[in-house]
Amino acid sequence: MVIWVNEQRDPSGILYACIASCSEEHAQACHQSFQENLTEDQKTAGWTVQMHQVKTWDEVPASALKLD
Repeated sequence: MVIWVNEQRDPSGILYACIASCSEEHAQACHQSFQENLTEDQKTAGWTVQMHQVKTWDEVPASALKLD
């Protein structure tokens, strides 16, 4: 099983938003939305958006919105 994890972090590296899904299509849409919703000020300040894969739900941050 592959779980796609999208994370949005503030300049300090603190996890601001996280969505996990088994659907690559949903994950790609989420990643694009996270990127598009960052303001220019946030980007300049160092906010980041990352997408990665994990193999188990145990590897997903506890605060994540989990979608099947």
